[in-house]
This record gives sequence, structure tokens and C-alpha cells, in this order.
Amino acid sequence: MMQRKSMLSYLNKPSRSAYFFVAPSILLLLVFNITPLLASFGLSVSDASITLNQISFVGLDNFTRAFSDARFLNSLRVTLVFSLLEVPLQAFGAMVIGALMVKNNLWNKALRAVFFLPVICSATVIGIMWRMILHSNVGIITYAFSLLGFGKINFMNSAQTTIFVVSFLSIWRSFGISAIIYVTAAQQVSPSLYEAAELDGAGAVRQFFHVTVPSIRSTFWFVLMTRFAGSLQIFDIIYVTTGGGPNFTTESTVTYVYSRAFSSGGDMGYASAMSMVLFVFIMLVTILMYRRMIREG
Repeated sequence: MMQRKSMLSYLNKPSRSAYFFVAPSILLLLVFNITPLLASFGLSVSDASITLNQISFVGLDNFTRAFSDARFLNSLRVTLVFSLLEVPLQAFGAMVIGALMVKNNLWNKALRAVFFLPVICSATVIGIMWRMILHSNVGIITYAFSLLGFGKINFMNSAQTTIFVVSFLSIWRSFGISAIIYVTAAQQVSPSLYEAAELDGAGAVRQFFHVTVPSIRSTFWFVLMTRFAGSLQIFDIIYVTTGGGPNFTTESTVTYVYSRAFSSGGDMGYASAMSMVLFVFIMLVTILMYRRMIREG
């Protein structure tokens, strides 16, 4: 009884009870984030198979091998191209759409639900659905293009167009969450700013550029940061739709890492080294964008 009272008196202070409530989250973070990260670093300097029954220290050999691997360098290029296609279109496009859905009327609420629907859908379902829509023989969009005289366009297996198709699918899938973030930020802008701009003769477009955009700059950098970090880790959409093809033109870094770890002989050490290279790059980009976001805030 005394021990129970002592514990209750100890946790009665907010500064102490707070640690008690965040403990489960910290535990999950340690188990599912920190521990795998440390394990990946350990494997990156080792020669290890997928069964981990034989592990030998090789130092930086895996990293040297990675930067002389043409397929890994190609995956970095594909990932960067994908990010440059996907992130700006989503960050700026969602800002415009979000500004149009700020008012809490029935129409805008319905639009928000429509835009957000793909976010909660499985990437596997989305990939299979779009593969059917864009199929060269039975796809409805391909059929529509053939009726317009363009012939049967092979969207999913063309080295020239597939990366653009995959970028579109990624934007379509995650566009809703970016738009909702902008809607929330725009709703926090003081109405008096819009009233003052309207009294000065500013129309809707000028109010957007001179009131809304400056007021949500920190939100813009947050969306840019999170979407760029997410795009550098793209895997599910590519894996389901193209598998990295044709001829590795859509093979992202994570897709190649997965291939080396689980398909091509199970080289866990080499796959972990490539993962660490991508991790360092994402961390540097995130730190730079986070510092800019803090300055804008």
C-alpha cells in the first residue's frame, strides 16, 4: 500500500507523469526504428547472407562496391528524377487546390473526402487498378487514346514514358494528404488580412499570392520536406506496377535494395550498405529543409 502511494505521489507531477504516457511510444520507436537502424549499420560493414548464419567483417568494402555498381548508381538517378517530377508538382499543386477548398461548405467537404480517398487505399490495390486502366490491350485509357488516333500506347512498359506514369500514380495517391495539410494551414490565416486586402482592391488571385502564400510558407516547407523524404523511399507503387522495369528505367534505390536483399542471393550486407547511403542522403536533405521551415515559421 505504501509503495502504491509512493508511486502515485511520484507520478503526480506533470513533468514525471508525461514520461509514463510517452513510454509506450518510446519503446515502439526503439524496437521498430532505432534497433533496425543500428542493425542495418552493423550489417553494412559485414558480409552477411539473408539467413545471417555467417557474418564476417569487411569494413567499407560494401560502400566501395556500391559506388562502382552501375545498377545502384542508376537507381539513385531514377530516384532523383522521380523526386524532381513528383515533389514540386504535388507541393505547388496541392497548395492551389487546398486554397480552393478552404471554406467549410458541403461542396468543399465532399471534395476533401474525394481527394483523401486514395491516401487510405492500399498501394497494392492502387497499383493493380492502374495497371488494368493503362493496360496496352484492355486498358480503358489506352482504348480512349486509340480512338483518338494515337494507337495503342504501352504506358507501363515504355522506357520513355513509364517514369512519368509512376510519378503520376504517386502524386495521385498522396495528393490528398498534402492538400488537407494546406487547407488546415490556410484556415489558420486571420480573416482580417483578407478583409484588408479586399478593401485595397485585391481579387482572389492577388489575395492568394500576397496573403495566403506568405502566411503558410512554413507549411509549404513542411510538405516539401516530408514529400521529398517520402519520394526518395518510393517502393510500393513501383514494385506493384513495373517492378523496376522496363530495363531498370523505373528501378528506385529501395527497389534495388529489396532485390539484392531478398531476390538476388540474399546479400544482406551489401543491401544494408546501400540503405545506409540512402539514409544519409535523406537525413541531410531533411535537416536542410527542416532548418528552412523553422526560419519561415
